[in-house]
Amino acid sequence: MNVPEFVDAKAAGRPLTMLTAYDCLWASIMDEAGVDSILVGDSLSMVVQGHDTTLPVTLDQMIYHGEIVARSVKKALVIVDLPFMSYQVSSRQAVKNAGRIFKETGAGAVKLEGGVKQARTIEKLAECDLPVMAHVGMRPQSVRKLGKMSAIQRDEEQLLADAKAAESAGAFSIVLELIPADIAKTISEEISIPTIGIGAGSHCDGQVLVGPDMFGLSGFQPKFLKKYADVRKIALEATIEYIADVQSRKFPDESHSH
Repeated sequence: MNVPEFVDAKAAGRPLTMLTAYDCLWASIMDEAGVDSILVGDSLSMVVQGHDTTLPVTLDQMIYHGEIVARSVKKALVIVDLPFMSYQVSSRQAVKNAGRIFKETGAGAVKLEGGVKQARTIEKLAECDLPVMAHVGMRPQSVRKLGKMSAIQRDEEQLLADAKAAESAGAFSIVLELIPADIAKTISEEISIPTIGIGAGSHCDGQVLVGPDMFGLSGFQPKFLKKYADVRKIALEATIEYIADVQSRKFPDESHSH
């Protein structure tokens, strides 16, 4: 899928699917399953690196993971997050760093957090033909200001202004995170570009979940998350069995020996 096809899905009334991935193994599985888009999110700071927020992950690290995912995917649109402080200084900084992501990863788009306050930056990226997705509502990179990662955003006037500003500036899509479903519905009806919800109800034009959360690997269980598998339990049980087999000399047996 490319950016125009992603955008056209809204007019066609086809809900878009997106998951996050950070490596070849999971990205290739998601792609084979037919997901529309794979986001290499700065959430890797938390899910992969073990930090408490998304703030520590660097641009070089995002590029490293973005290149792996883009190389592993054959069909899905790959989008890479611009990490904290890689675009907030100036639009010039944003264009330079987004350019690096496109050049060094092969991704199809980048994502940044913000609406009204990042409109000029979105506009500059769009002017350079660098497809950019916006992100409004709960913005994890603003956690120090918002107070916590689970801060639901309820200011409808501000949320709508952010979404409209991002659309006007040239964003091709917007993530709506942790906002009431009725507000997400209003936003989705009032803008022409696809809205992708996470904790924003069923009226968005698509949905995104963090892959390790959806697979039950992370132990994270907010209200909006539907856990589609318990891979952590399976992996834990398999590891315990392996340890027991080695310690009791059941493995390797004759069938696993040369």
